[in-house]
Amino acid sequence: MSGTARPQHLRQLIAQQAARMMAEEGAQDYSYAKRKAARQLGAADDACLPTNSEIEQELKLHFEIFRSEQQPRHLHQLRSEALAVMRRLEQFNPHLAGAVLDGTAGRYAETEIHLFADSAKEVELFLLNSGIPYQMVEKPWQFGHERRRLPVFALEAAHGTIRAYVFAPDDLRNAPRRAPGGGTPARADMHTVTTLIEKTATPT
Repeated sequence: MSGTARPQHLRQLIAQQAARMMAEEGAQDYSYAKRKAARQLGAADDACLPTNSEIEQELKLHFEIFRSEQQPRHLHQLRSEALAVMRRLEQFNPHLAGAVLDGTAGRYAETEIHLFADSAKEVELFLLNSGIPYQMVEKPWQFGHERRRLPVFALEAAHGTIRAYVFAPDDLRNAPRRAPGGGTPARADMHTVTTLIEKTATPT
């Protein structure tokens, strides 16, 4: 193998290992998965680290090879569960995002929903009044040159944790990037998620 090909081969191996960790071991973060994979493979140079897009492609390939029958059913369950939660939170203009939306949700993936409200207190009061158990934390997000911490409500569901991120109403238009370093997240409203579920329905 030539000197030029060797780093590229290592980059692909890291992407494959990171994808396997996200698909089968519950790793949720691209940056964490790729750096752990690099350590396991003895790669010390950051230049060998794959992009998130490269890992995403390996994730999809992993599912095609190892979970071709289970993955469509798994996604259908997670998306249906997300839609049920979105309907309960309809007043906060919920949008599905992340791995459950783009199809790369692994066995232990969490579901990501974006809510839009003037304050997190509105969402919290709704959850309390509705008797919905939750845990609240804050997570960093990047908005252009500005970094903010967003309130996140963790809701336990039958097929895993649903994390509801609370954005300001104007943030739906501004399309923030997830920290650290992710691309602009795709979002889907309830109508789009309903259509997606209908199009990808699989026999039980």
